[in-house]
Amino acid sequence: MQIAVIGTGYVGLVSGACFAEFGINVTCVDVDATKIDKLNQNIIPIYEPGLDQIVEKNVKAGRLEFTTDLKAAVEKSKVVFFAVGTPPKEDGSPDMSYYQQAAADVAAAMNGYKVLVTKSTVPVGTGKWLRGFVSERIPEGMSFGVASNPEFLREGAAIEDFMRPDRVVVGSNEPEAIEVMKELYRPLYLIEAPVVITSLEAAELIKYAANAFLATKITFINEIANLCDAIGCDVHDVARGMGMDNRIGRKFLHPGPGYGGSCFPKDTRALTTVADQFGVETRIVDAVIEANDLQRHAMIPKIEKLVGDLSGKNIGVLGLSFKPETDDMRESPAIDICHSLIEKGAKVRAFDPVAMEESKHFINGIEYATDEYDAIKGADVLVLLTEWNQFRSLDLEKVKSLLTSPKIADLRNVYEPDDMRELGFEYVGVGR
Repeated sequence: MQIAVIGTGYVGLVSGACFAEFGINVTCVDVDATKIDKLNQNIIPIYEPGLDQIVEKNVKAGRLEFTTDLKAAVEKSKVVFFAVGTPPKEDGSPDMSYYQQAAADVAAAMNGYKVLVTKSTVPVGTGKWLRGFVSERIPEGMSFGVASNPEFLREGAAIEDFMRPDRVVVGSNEPEAIEVMKELYRPLYLIEAPVVITSLEAAELIKYAANAFLATKITFINEIANLCDAIGCDVHDVARGMGMDNRIGRKFLHPGPGYGGSCFPKDTRALTTVADQFGVETRIVDAVIEANDLQRHAMIPKIEKLVGDLSGKNIGVLGLSFKPETDDMRESPAIDICHSLIEKGAKVRAFDPVAMEESKHFINGIEYATDEYDAIKGADVLVLLTEWNQFRSLDLEKVKSLLTSPKIADLRNVYEPDDMRELGFEYVGVGR
């Protein structure tokens, strides 16, 4: 089967490369000629473990190609995926301009039956809109299918998530389109990955609902962690006791400075705007958004507890990306926390294994270190903001010698409080 993927951002590039790994012929399309040129030189624009090897392998095998020629890509494909960005507007609703332009370009290139599949996270009703929009722009009598196939890729583990998914969701109201999508995902039948067939609207809502629920779990355990701080007990004990209940589950019960990234903040806000359009209140999701914003600001008093007035203090920060194994800085808690420290007169020196270049687009007024120990040298306190593996086993005696005083604000609970205090550190975590 030949498919086209419109958009070579995170979702489009990972999806296109992984479909090619299944033996499918894939053409990835983007309007950004510079990005396409780099991809054709095997220069990957995002950091995702294992992606560069899969791209290189499948380009060499002739199954994966990159182009700016959307018309040619669409004409030879049976399935066309929309994987363009839908960034949030100021009111929280998704900006659909890129999607709408892609739909117009695809409609102009239609030359026979194709299944048009939305991978982008879009408002409920987009699939219905797409059918009407394309129908008005193609020759009378030409048929096509419409489907929704939301992605559930975790940054840093996207290859594994695509190859061994918890489930594949296919939303369509057309039997022929559903059969084509089943054939496309047939390689996953061997590992018995569940394929969930729904209506268009249900598939569009599933992505928002899933991310909003996970964001709620994170926010809930953060509030419990704040209560544990006040009571004087350990949130890890509470989370472990909760997570053993199979109705709750252990995942996403890790407290910290709040969720970030490209999905949870955007999708929670988008879900509330969709609900508003249908006249439905989303009190829980509204509260999650507000609580998450407050959680970031609640980290500053933890640092002040260690060093007092922040004015003139040197802060060593480890980790800037919103999570490990990615360079994604979108909505990272580090942005608000670093800016708050600077506003209070502190000097911030930071290190991140892969996200420092990207962070320059998001954080102003910080210095960048050459490694984790360079960030710590001469600092009044070490602040851990992202739980990269290489920060989990620091040479703590060296850390102590480099700090002006042995103080650590561990905002990801990487270390055990008792162990740190035994080593002579003044230590604060989140809910510990």
